[in-house]
Amino acid sequence: MKKSLPLILLPAVLVTILWVCLSGSDSQKIEEGQPQVLSMTASVTIPGQMVFAGEKIVFDRYDKHERMDRELNSFTYFHSTTLLLFKRANRLFPLIEPILKQQGMPDDLKYLAVIESSLDPRAVSSAGAAGLWQFISSSATQYGLEVSPEVDERYHIEKSTLAACRYLKSAYRKYGSWSAALLSYNGGQARITNELSRQAADDALDLWLVEET
Repeated sequence: MKKSLPLILLPAVLVTILWVCLSGSDSQKIEEGQPQVLSMTASVTIPGQMVFAGEKIVFDRYDKHERMDRELNSFTYFHSTTLLLFKRANRLFPLIEPILKQQGMPDDLKYLAVIESSLDPRAVSSAGAAGLWQFISSSATQYGLEVSPEVDERYHIEKSTLAACRYLKSAYRKYGSWSAALLSYNGGQARITNELSRQAADDALDLWLVEET
């Protein structure tokens, strides 16, 4: 047992030497005036409520709070994606915002394109939805876009934005809420209407829906 004691102490000695060397290196950098890079990770503070498209959203239910917490932290610390979205927004929002204003619609609705396509005008989903606003072929033609082997206006930024405005206006007239209109954009009006009735909910944001919606 006594003969093995040095072997047991060896790792501790090595760790101590390594720590001293690293500490000395950091001290030398400070003395030489080299900048020190500090990093900190902290959870994002979730507000109790917010206003979106002129409508107050209250995070008073635990599942709402948790979903908001997840999304805010994901966008905050998923740096590569978030930086790419900022760059795309600088290019595309100046094209989208005047159309929303012309149509008399809330400016916040531009963020729907962020969620639908990550602001990628060439995006195509596994279900065949395409473009900035992720229209499927049938919905695209229903709201005024040409979709043919020769021309696919789902990829046209301004025209597809106008088509999205037509849909959202129609949904807003039906539900009287931009939040409900946005939910129906992903889930479909028939489904949202059915769930409002089935769950006896007055507010679409109180519905229990699949995670994507």
